[in-house]
Amino acid sequence: MTTTLYGYWRSLAAFRVRAALNYKEVSFTEKIIDLSQGDQFSASYHELNPQHVIPLLEHQGKKITQSLAILEYIDQVWPTKPLLPKDPYEQAYLRSISQITIADTHPLVVPRVRNFLGKTYHQDEAGQTAWAQHWLNLGSLAIEERLLGEKLYGQFCLGDTLSLADLALASHVVGARIFKADLSHCPTLIRIVDRVLEIPSIGMSHPLKQPGAPKM
Repeated sequence: MTTTLYGYWRSLAAFRVRAALNYKEVSFTEKIIDLSQGDQFSASYHELNPQHVIPLLEHQGKKITQSLAILEYIDQVWPTKPLLPKDPYEQAYLRSISQITIADTHPLVVPRVRNFLGKTYHQDEAGQTAWAQHWLNLGSLAIEERLLGEKLYGQFCLGDTLSLADLALASHVVGARIFKADLSHCPTLIRIVDRVLEIPSIGMSHPLKQPGAPKM
């Protein structure tokens, strides 16, 4: 049965999932939900996900939403090249550093929030960008301090083995770069993410390399 990812080039959450699927060499089809055209509010997508957000993974008739849940599902269904270690503390550490961006930062900069700022508080594009930069900057600093505080990193967040957290941090830095946020105080974060993006299967998953992305 076909594995389908419902995504969009600009979605950082879809990037995390796409990268995991490609890294694990899972065959899948990506169906584009064009957020700029409001496809997420269509009747057909409402039946799949009434929250009207992406990504959504459809596999063997099951529908999984929320990128972190999808990543863990992928890791369990396709266990080759695991994204989580067996040690409970290391698992908790990787999930917690992932959620700095997935749960605390990224939700504040998504289109529906920026659109609300524009319509309700009359923030123009510059104001919306400044909002996004503010939260991305705080998230970057929090991640950097966590990495330095735990000192568990090597090439990646946890030693030299790619993990779920590395995919989360890669999506964070890609978003920060798109919004031209300040990453100058986060050399450890940048070094790790640049190494992650050098992995061909993850590099090819980059938002700006997807159909519909603007030419840079």
